[in-house]
Amino acid sequence: MIHGDVLGERRRLTPDATALVDASNGDRWTYRELDDRAIRCARMWRDHFGLAKGTRVGLLSQNRPEYIEVFFAAPKAGVILVTLGTRLTVAELEHVLKDSGVELLLYDNDPEIVERVDALRDLFPNLTWVSLDELPELTEGLSADGFERTPCSPEDVYCLLYTSGTTGKPKGVMIPHRQVAWNGYNTACSWQLRADDISPIFTPLYHAGGLLAFLVPIFVIGGTVVLHRGFDPEEIWSTIERERCTVALGVPTIWKMLLESPAFENADLGSVRWLISGGAPLPEYLIEAYQQRGIVFMQGFGMTEVGVNCFAMTAEDSVRKKGSIGKPMMMTEVALVNEEGQSADVDEVGELRFRGPHVSLGYWNNPEATAASRVADDSGVGTDWFCSGDLARRDAEGYFYIAGRQKDMFISGGVNVYPAEIEAALVLHPAVEDVAVVGVPSEKWGEAGIAFVVPRPGVPTPEPEDLNDHLVKRLARYKIPKDYRFVESLPRTPYGKVVKGELRDSYQRS
Repeated sequence: MIHGDVLGERRRLTPDATALVDASNGDRWTYRELDDRAIRCARMWRDHFGLAKGTRVGLLSQNRPEYIEVFFAAPKAGVILVTLGTRLTVAELEHVLKDSGVELLLYDNDPEIVERVDALRDLFPNLTWVSLDELPELTEGLSADGFERTPCSPEDVYCLLYTSGTTGKPKGVMIPHRQVAWNGYNTACSWQLRADDISPIFTPLYHAGGLLAFLVPIFVIGGTVVLHRGFDPEEIWSTIERERCTVALGVPTIWKMLLESPAFENADLGSVRWLISGGAPLPEYLIEAYQQRGIVFMQGFGMTEVGVNCFAMTAEDSVRKKGSIGKPMMMTEVALVNEEGQSADVDEVGELRFRGPHVSLGYWNNPEATAASRVADDSGVGTDWFCSGDLARRDAEGYFYIAGRQKDMFISGGVNVYPAEIEAALVLHPAVEDVAVVGVPSEKWGEAGIAFVVPRPGVPTPEPEDLNDHLVKRLARYKIPKDYRFVESLPRTPYGKVVKGELRDSYQRS
């Protein structure tokens, strides 16, 4: 029976292979050693706290080895893990804890986290609180021998991962055991991971990208994860050199900061097979910059709701099809639907829809949102399509390119405009550090594009005319923003997505 205990399964096959390295101090654990820790944690939940199958356990922590221990203890005990964003406010955490029904919460000793935990204790007097620093004491004397995993079906919920909530309160995505296992297997096969792959993880583990995009697939294939406790560009490049890392996943903002690090120019990257970016459209200048160092640099795409990883490409295609997210992974059905509800033509923008064993169960305690995200299938197969809200186009060879979010698109002068395309062009300007484009009401055009620009430090703020001249060389004139606003930073969710509604509201108030 398919279940999500990937660590336990890998331990049976290669118990003495190195599973995890702590980048902060070099500590190492084999699959056997890490699995024993996860077993003792699961036994603690069952024997010490009496947690039954289906109990929700919260986890509020920065990256640390115990995070991975707890993540893989969940399928062994049959509890449902609820990962909590470390940047969430007390009010946001209160919503997630109430919505999920967490009964026990594990937390980090980071001072900022402890401060929020202290505030939450008054709001949740019946909740059990456990510091991760207490785990060694609580699991001391518990044996990993003779442990029997709580039976879980493929459709049992493994974890609840809450969405970023850019348009409302965060929703808990129900990730079943089947989805965790399948995403791991399919990513390992479609991305052609290897048992000798070594990957640094420096993205937050509370997010689907940290846990499911690379941690689980690397463990499926039997490779090694090097865990960073925080984001430090110099430390990351040093780790890649020292540990001879081969593959790495990041988001565009991270790859941009790593590129700008002084350590990048002289870093020994001879061990790297490829790098991959996800989470947001990737500007081509970043691809080109890494390719100039001789590195294969690819772009991926996925969502929490559909298994994180949905597309793949070869090293050759990363050059030939620069800017593409590739083709759908194996056993991943993708439909591209235009505004008329028909299959989009070649190079026509449409909404991405997904179907397959990598799709989640829906949203916790929210049947309305679950129903709204699905469209019934009329082919007789009987499986609904998940509607992503993301826009893309497909070329004649079947390669996909992201055009942005459906809710971000605006219509100017009767023509659809996709902000992601404008943002990717604007960020190529040497005086632009960051940018977001939104559509606002316009008497003349119906809607007009407004660009919020973060100037690059140390250089003069660009003039609007200069930015227009830059864009005219790259985009049709109807796509050029009608106004520019220069800001110190862009508002982002705890998961790094720009809150465009806040930008739109600020412009309309001014």
